Amino acid sequence: MPANLIICSVELYDVILGMDWLGKFRAHLDCHRGRVEFDRRSGRLVYQGVRPTSGSLVISVMQAERMIERGCEAYLAIISVPEAMGDVRVQDIRVVCEFSDVFQSLEGLPPSRSDPFTIELEPGTAPISRAPYRMAPTEMAELKKQLEELLSKGFIRPSSSPWGAPVLFVKKKDGSFRLCIDYRGLNRVTVKNRYPLPRIDELLDQLRGATWFSKIDLASGYHQIPIDEGDIRKTAFRSRYGHYEFVVMPFGLTNAPAAFMRLINSVFQEYLDEFVIIFIDDILVYSKNREEHEGHLRVVLSKRREQKLFAKLSKCNFWQRKIGFLGHVISEKGVSVDLEKVRAISDWPRPRSATEIRSFLGLTGYYRRFVKGFASLAKSMTKLTGKDVPFVWSSECEDSFAKLKAMLTTTPVLALPESGEPYVVYTDASGVGLGCVLMRRGKVIAYASRQLRKHEGNYPTHDLEMAAVVFALKIWRSYLYGGKVQVFTDHKSLKYIFTQPELNLRQRRWMELVADYDMEIALKEYVQVLISINNLITVPEA
Repeated sequence: MPANLIICSVELYDVILGMDWLGKFRAHLDCHRGRVEFDRRSGRLVYQGVRPTSGSLVISVMQAERMIERGCEAYLAIISVPEAMGDVRVQDIRVVCEFSDVFQSLEGLPPSRSDPFTIELEPGTAPISRAPYRMAPTEMAELKKQLEELLSKGFIRPSSSPWGAPVLFVKKKDGSFRLCIDYRGLNRVTVKNRYPLPRIDELLDQLRGATWFSKIDLASGYHQIPIDEGDIRKTAFRSRYGHYEFVVMPFGLTNAPAAFMRLINSVFQEYLDEFVIIFIDDILVYSKNREEHEGHLRVVLSKRREQKLFAKLSKCNFWQRKIGFLGHVISEKGVSVDLEKVRAISDWPRPRSATEIRSFLGLTGYYRRFVKGFASLAKSMTKLTGKDVPFVWSSECEDSFAKLKAMLTTTPVLALPESGEPYVVYTDASGVGLGCVLMRRGKVIAYASRQLRKHEGNYPTHDLEMAAVVFALKIWRSYLYGGKVQVFTDHKSLKYIFTQPELNLRQRRWMELVADYDMEIALKEYVQVLISINNLITVPEA
């Protein structure tokens, strides 16, 4: 097309389009949004302008995501920072270097404590004993080796108890084996320890004014608690190489995490809410300045030395100005919510077809009762799902899409956790991914989803559905541990996972994690929630 152009110095611009050209091609100018739109046979073409600035403009992550979805270019500069405690040695950390013995492994029996671990059984319970599991030759060799190690440390002793649980191995990520005892039978008849958990919001309130933080691992302490002499016989396990029982608290018992938390709370009782807060297996030391933090760290580590409570350095973080704790990011500026718990929704890409619009509206529709005027807000997108309606994504659709996503990731839909009724978790799995929703009193607290990993694509349906449950327990541990948890699934056989006589290697590993929770798996023919999860785990690729 011939055109008359005037050469002039325009510096930042390649060409200036005049009114004649804009009129001929029916351009729609939106000066408020800085946008130019053209009606084409194939659909509406939208150009989003960006005004040059002389300085930097700070925007939120959510704003950046919305701009990228509208077609703006984005560039990411990656700065690699080593893990806070990655390869750091004890002697390199201020104050901590004075307590190197606290970060050693436990080599013998723990000191006698005033509150040993007890196992209370339901009335009328008879001893439970099961035959040992079959093992491969490599597992037999590993079993013999680990039994000798436990005996040398005094953690186990020969037993003549009528109780007897089978032994199994769980393969770690590094290829080594962890010895586990299948205590499902004992756990079923154990009276659950309802140790009270503090409210998360009350814990976070204590951190106001703090500028220095250290988080110390408490997860390696099970063997640091002796078992009451009268209950040792209940921990007995059977193996090819003999019948043994634990003298110290083993992994896999339903009340073990609660007992450990009770011990830690009693040890640090005088410092709680002064400069220490504890939740499950995490202890956070917080201070208003560097000098104060030095003193607080010294007090906490001295107490651990006195009580012979050992920690693993690689799982600790010291002298931090910003730190993750209980699903929040804590810094001297205050407490902010970790956006990961709504990322499954905030990352949802713009729909590119009527089918993808139906998926998105299927999810948002479940929460329409929380939003006034939901129908009118979704109207522009709903029109595109009609029969024989051409797919033309307008600016009105874009605004509606952004508002509905914001609706799903802000109050009143997204609620804060609070004490009271049990948490409810809905889980589902498909050939694409895993999805789950954490709720309480009908309100959503968090969403989570991820695509299947390559090896998970070969899982049978039963294991795939269980993988979704385990996924939820791992990411929401700070919410679900210590209280009653209702897990709803549409897969009937999951109800019997706790009584299933034989477990494969994968299920054995999962049972070790599940033992920490007072969890009930139930079948529910839920409709709208299930639709929401199915949509959540089939998010189209961006």
